[in-house]
Amino acid sequence: MAISRLWLGVALLMSCLVPANGQDDLDRGLVPKPNAERSVLEAIESADLTVIHLWAPWCPNCQAELKSGGWTKMVKDNPDVRFYFVSVWNDGQDGSAMLKRFGISGESNVTILADPRPRQGDGKITQFAGLPVSWIPTTWIFKDGDLRYALNYGEMRFPVLQQLLQDSKSEWSHKGEPKLDE
Repeated sequence: MAISRLWLGVALLMSCLVPANGQDDLDRGLVPKPNAERSVLEAIESADLTVIHLWAPWCPNCQAELKSGGWTKMVKDNPDVRFYFVSVWNDGQDGSAMLKRFGISGESNVTILADPRPRQGDGKITQFAGLPVSWIPTTWIFKDGDLRYALNYGEMRFPVLQQLLQDSKSEWSHKGEPKLDE
C-alpha cells in the first residue's frame, strides 16, 4: 500500500515537472489544413476580379494554352486580376514546375493550388467550389462573389478572355432602363 502511494506521488511530481503541451497545440492538430477548394471559395467571395483556372500538366489542351503564351500574357497584362491555377485530376500534384517554365509561377497575382483527389476512379472530382467539372481546362471568372462567366469546355481564346475580364469590371445594372412589353 505504501509503495503504491509512493509511485502515485512520484507520478504526480513527474507530471508537474514535465512541460505539458498546451491545449492550443493539441487543438491545432485537429483543425483541418487549408485545401484548394477552401482557398478558392474564399477567393471568389472577395471584391477582386478573380479567374479560377482548372487544369492539369498532362492535359494536351492545357499544354496548348501554355505553349501559346496566352496565360503568361494574360497574367502580366492584368496585374489587378487574381489568377488561381488549380491543378485537378492530377493526384494532388500542383504543376508548378510547368507554370514556372512559362513564367507564371512567380507573379504576385498568381496562386497555384492542387486538388488532392485522384485523376481517375470514384474519388475523381465532378464538381469544384459548387460548380460542375466535366472537362479541363475550365475557366471561371468571379467578381464580388458572383460567377460572371464559366468557360467549361476546352482551350481558352485569350482575346475572348480579355474581353470577358473587361466586361466583368463593368457594373451589371439595368436600373432606369425601360422594360419590354410582354
